[in-house]
Amino acid sequence: MRIGVLGAGSWGLTLAWLWSNYKNGVEDTTIWLWDRNPGKIATLSENRHITFPIEVDLPPAVDLVTDLEEGLDGTDILVLAVTAEGTREVCRHLSQAGIDRRVILVNASKGIELSTLKRLSVVIQEELPLNPQAVLSGPTLAKEMLKGLPTAASIACEDLDMAEQLQYWLSRDDRLRLYSNPDVTGVELGGALKNIFAISSGYIAGKQLGDNARAALLTRGLAEMTRFALRMGAQEMTLYGLSGLGDLLATSNSPLSRNYQVGYLRAQGKSLAEILKEIQVVAEGVKTAQAVQQLAQKLDMDMPITQEINRALTETPSEELLIRSLMSRKLKSEKLPTTTG
Repeated sequence: MRIGVLGAGSWGLTLAWLWSNYKNGVEDTTIWLWDRNPGKIATLSENRHITFPIEVDLPPAVDLVTDLEEGLDGTDILVLAVTAEGTREVCRHLSQAGIDRRVILVNASKGIELSTLKRLSVVIQEELPLNPQAVLSGPTLAKEMLKGLPTAASIACEDLDMAEQLQYWLSRDDRLRLYSNPDVTGVELGGALKNIFAISSGYIAGKQLGDNARAALLTRGLAEMTRFALRMGAQEMTLYGLSGLGDLLATSNSPLSRNYQVGYLRAQGKSLAEILKEIQVVAEGVKTAQAVQQLAQKLDMDMPITQEINRALTETPSEELLIRSLMSRKLKSEKLPTTTG
């Protein structure tokens, strides 16, 4: 089994580290890593000691690749761990490199392409229509995984047999347990949407508005993301699974979450530009909030929390104005989405 990881950011490094350090039932598994910035690979080749997101050594077993065509030779699974906005470009690199149509593409990024408002699986399908694809998503904070702490996530593919194969190939000992799911739309949107509400959770913590407020906001946030995902074709129960509620709980309650940090630092009065420079990594929730608000407007959907988070990120509204905007909305019943079919 030959697995390639595209993207040498914190998430790609974490996956390469995990899959090469821990075993599963598949013998002779090899891992290789590539990045569209050759400088990153060159630096890793000289020194495999990583200091971000935590200090860890990238195992010698991880093959560092600069020639994408060479890396693709004999590859069975290709994991895309690049930014949402970089996904299309990387897919075009793969097409130019002559990727074999049998290679399974697994998207591990959590976002929406802002320029087109498309889910990443749609982007991948447009650029590489002949390759089978899947989505990996769930509560996967990189810093915890690099400490060897356990977690579980969803692996989604419309072909459930393939999802179950990937579940077996990519799970690792007692460190990463994968659950198969045929609902690609739900798993993908769960991973993307929860970042918006992780920002809001950090904002509430930064403003010291209390645990009651945060619990209420996250509960209503889950209802908001579920309504949106259902409208986009997802299955309701998926949003209560690992890629929805599970990931929401992890990223909304942990300072390790980059999106939580964005909200927290914004509440301290720092500008968005200052925040992104400080945290050193991409926080997908920023652009996802913009994309979801635009999609909601097109669909004539009410997304009040998403709207207020966009305002908090781009404007400087007072704390009182934000609270009043959400708390003084028309009173409603706590009507939950209903599964049909």
